[in-house]
Amino acid sequence: MANKQVAVLGGGSWATAIVKMLLNNSEKVHWWMRSADAVSHIQKFHHNPNYLSSVEFPEGKLDVSADLRFIIEKCDIIVLAIPSAFIEDAFVAIEGLDISKKLFFSAVKGIIPNQHSIVARYLHKQYQLSYDNIGIICGPCHAEEVAMEKLSYLTIACVDEDKAQMMANLLDCRYIKTSITEDVFGTEISAVYKNVVAIASGIYHGLGYGDNFQAVLISNAIREIKRFVDEVSPVHRDVNSSAYLGDLLVTGYSQFSRNRTFGTMLGKGYTVKFAQLEMNMIAEGYYAAKSLVEINKKFDVSIPIADAVNRVLYEKMSPQIEMRLLADKLN
Repeated sequence: MANKQVAVLGGGSWATAIVKMLLNNSEKVHWWMRSADAVSHIQKFHHNPNYLSSVEFPEGKLDVSADLRFIIEKCDIIVLAIPSAFIEDAFVAIEGLDISKKLFFSAVKGIIPNQHSIVARYLHKQYQLSYDNIGIICGPCHAEEVAMEKLSYLTIACVDEDKAQMMANLLDCRYIKTSITEDVFGTEISAVYKNVVAIASGIYHGLGYGDNFQAVLISNAIREIKRFVDEVSPVHRDVNSSAYLGDLLVTGYSQFSRNRTFGTMLGKGYTVKFAQLEMNMIAEGYYAAKSLVEINKKFDVSIPIADAVNRVLYEKMSPQIEMRLLADKLN
């Protein structure tokens, strides 16, 4: 890690939490944010004005900039935490820049909507990055609990295990425990999928379904995720481990889950558009639901939960009717 420069891209809560973690083991962290006003605020007051504002950053250890090209050019390791729907627009700024030798770790947990592609595949195809230079940072871990320094666990995935371990060492600290895996596709697809399940969980919560039913939903969801992931990426994996089941549980149940909150609003009668406006945050599951259904046209796996959420979000089906029909399929 000597002389390796690390950058975090994104201005939201998860990007803020990652910066906080990295500062425990790095002399300096470079941070790109779209908002020049937020950059100025952090430079002056040493905290993010919009997300996790209780997190104070030590003076002199942050290089914050709204110039994406500048940040990527000077850094060797890039942690991507931009919402998936905005990655293509943000990367217009680096057109013509050779990033094929950079090491990218995605903490996005979403799908590039126009491409129906997970971030790892997008980086590989669009920028000719070797899969050896692409990694995934996944949970179970909420940014809000990182801010409070509550004990949390991260799984770092990369085909090159030495690079996975390098990133794990950068993130590991008193309140963060890390483990590594080679399963880049499995962990990323599972991280995407659990956001869709969390929307379903929220809809049911908003409709008044109880904990007993939620347990059945999550039990069915991990089986659905396994069917889908094993078909898309047929390698040996244990979906009962923290990177899969653990991440699903925390996103499906937690008060901090924005996807569950989004679903709850739909269950309570909000329209999709109004719920999005009210949240003022990105629920990645909104984009993922449609993309998973599109991807599944090739694989034809039984995915009733994702199908039901997609119909509510994009086909204007009644949440009450759609979730009742789904409930009849669960066991």
